[in-house]
Amino acid sequence: MQPEAVTGATMANFAGLAAARHAILARAGWDVEDDGLFGAPPLTVVVGDEVHVAALKALGLLGLGRRRVHRVPVDAQGRMRADALPPLDNRTIVCVQAGNVNSGAFDPSVEICARAREAGAWVHVDGAFGLWAAGSPRYRHLTDGFGAADSWATDGHKWPNVGYDCGIVLVRDPVALRSAMALSSAYFTPGQQREPSQFTPEMSRRARGVELWATLRSLGRSGLTDLIDRTCAHAQRFANGLRSRGFEILNEVVINQVLVSFGSPARTKAVIDRVQQDGTCWCGGTEWQGRTAMRISVSSWATTVEDVDASLAAIDRAARLQE
Repeated sequence: MQPEAVTGATMANFAGLAAARHAILARAGWDVEDDGLFGAPPLTVVVGDEVHVAALKALGLLGLGRRRVHRVPVDAQGRMRADALPPLDNRTIVCVQAGNVNSGAFDPSVEICARAREAGAWVHVDGAFGLWAAGSPRYRHLTDGFGAADSWATDGHKWPNVGYDCGIVLVRDPVALRSAMALSSAYFTPGQQREPSQFTPEMSRRARGVELWATLRSLGRSGLTDLIDRTCAHAQRFANGLRSRGFEILNEVVINQVLVSFGSPARTKAVIDRVQQDGTCWCGGTEWQGRTAMRISVSSWATTVEDVDASLAAIDRAARLQE
């Protein structure tokens, strides 16, 4: 995989999908960078019904359309159903998720990638936070199959806790990425060594990759594993604590995401508002498969068991005030 650090999740998805667009249209004899999409051979983009907005925004920026996608039904945890995939061919881009933004669930990429490989389709992984689960022996199995994809997008500002705007794109074929991103001018002559600006959407940017490298170098494999395992354990503590207090957990807590309902939509929203006003912790709201829920995402290296217990008490107080 060819790695590069970019602005964030949208640009990471943009770069990976731009490489996909270039590679697929180049196979069809079309130079999309020079000739654009007017008159180009049509492409098919397949997404799950729980596709993240960052991937859709990237598709819109690429001129592939936010709505002009084939949406595949998902299961109760938001995983794309491999048995519901449409026919694939060598002009298809399949976007899969490693870590649903609400439930934390992972698409069944072993089956999906096998189908895509057989058809010659490109598989792009939106793994903003979930791909980091590969750093933990305990959770690595969740990422089985994603290694067979053609491009990945992930974030450094989630689990690794790097600067807020650090996204990462990794592409199996560096030629496809460079062809989609490279440019030249009379005053800009690339040197003999690798030029990062030839692999990213941005020309002028700070060196995000240095901070990411320093963080991973400092953590090491064991430090990253500990960070992932510890925050996932905190999420389980949240889920168990809320469930024991009589509140409904809506998802299977597979990594660091917890969805909780406090009853009616109005009551759940009121609890979220009160928790945010209290200031002990901050939890946002979401809509999950027709249910209003509080979304708890644990990724900070600084979170402790004591923080989780204090947050549970604050959430419980807020919920009891709404009874």
